Amino acid sequence: MSSSRQAGTGAHPSGLIASMVILDLISIAVAMGLAYLGRSRLSVFPDTGDVDQMVLPVVQFLPLGWILLLMVVGAYSPRSFGVGTFEFRRVLNASLVTAGGVGIACYLARYSLSRGFFVLTFVLGITLLILGRLMLRRMVQRARRSGKLTLRAIIVGPERSVTEVAQVLQRESWLGYRVVGAVTPLGDEVELSSGLPVVGHVNDVLDAVQRTHADTVVFTSAGFASANDLRRVAWELESHNAQMIVVPSISDVSRGRVHMRPVGGLPLVYVERPQSEAASTWLKRAFDILGALAVLLVVSPVLAITALLIKREDGGPVLFRQERVGRDGKTFECLKFRSMVVDAEARLQALQAQNMGDGVLFKMTDDPRITRIGKVIRRFSIDEFPQLVNVLRGEMSLVGPRPSLPSEVERYHSDVMRRLRVRPGLTGLWQVSGRSDLSWDDAVRLDLYYVDNWSMMQDLHILVRTVRAVLAARGAY
Repeated sequence: MSSSRQAGTGAHPSGLIASMVILDLISIAVAMGLAYLGRSRLSVFPDTGDVDQMVLPVVQFLPLGWILLLMVVGAYSPRSFGVGTFEFRRVLNASLVTAGGVGIACYLARYSLSRGFFVLTFVLGITLLILGRLMLRRMVQRARRSGKLTLRAIIVGPERSVTEVAQVLQRESWLGYRVVGAVTPLGDEVELSSGLPVVGHVNDVLDAVQRTHADTVVFTSAGFASANDLRRVAWELESHNAQMIVVPSISDVSRGRVHMRPVGGLPLVYVERPQSEAASTWLKRAFDILGALAVLLVVSPVLAITALLIKREDGGPVLFRQERVGRDGKTFECLKFRSMVVDAEARLQALQAQNMGDGVLFKMTDDPRITRIGKVIRRFSIDEFPQLVNVLRGEMSLVGPRPSLPSEVERYHSDVMRRLRVRPGLTGLWQVSGRSDLSWDDAVRLDLYYVDNWSMMQDLHILVRTVRAVLAARGAY
């Protein structure tokens, strides 16, 4: 994100930075206020003297010092805001340094600061600072999705590379980049086949920036002939507040697998090997077993009630058993609560003309085969709960790619077959990113991203997001 002027619907980052500083000051003030009340009134802290006298001198200087350290570590850098955990790590580091500095200063000055106030201030302060940043991040991302607080961007490179990058930026609209044009080696076309207008030639990027009032220039891996050309463009843009971004020729790789190390002025990007083998370790299996047992224990009343309602509706079987393809292509019997009429499979062929899917999946928003209770349990994904038994059997995992039908696997091309390197999941990135609203290409992309970039932290994050997606019933039909 650049520190550029406001252009069009773009937003000047100084306003965002000011909001962050004000929010942090409020968080610190609230933390100190709560710490003072806690130290004064909680019985766990002994009465060792006048609390006001012990904390007043520190209260006068602590907020300013804390904010200054947040600035020093880069917690107010626009480029660290809104993406990943950089921002939160910097807030945590600055807060810990502040706590250490206060502790050392009190020790050297032999000042008897209330330990209860000290502990409560920093425990509450760190928590409120991170929660405040998270709240601001959600607000900004929501605004960006609606077309506000965006930065104008031009993309430099050949048509294919420009189109790929533009698609990602348009899909991930929460990043806040609005692509206004392309700068290509040809430069004389009116627009690309994707509809993106061509605004200049690669030899005159500065002119394109000035004409489009761009805040950001995105260079694809083939966007410049040599390192010297890129350096020359950087010199030209030095007096213009347009941020430069270089996109390497790698995609769908998580941050944990990428490490950048400048050597001799050459930025070397190290990419660790895919993590599909790590996604099948004993640690993930143990997590699956313990997690499935815990969930079964909690939802057992819901399972019993659901089974009773399904049986009462039409007298058919409670469970729907279907052959699915698991890890390494092995088939298994996938269990679900029956949400359709008993002869649903026989009626499928007659509905193929109304298929809304754009790939190998059948999708229909108002499928007449779904029963009344089926609509309810599908809306909240209750129909998936019996798959916890598949998890205990080792046929599925709590988190992973969606389990596929054999007929779907027969139509996979070689790249998509990589989805079968891990156990299919009760939930996954596809579940928390739109479920049935996703196109086939997007579902595959998310599944492959999961297989290649697996980590236990990602599994935990997906499970948390799954709860939110299920409660909101997003993309369920």
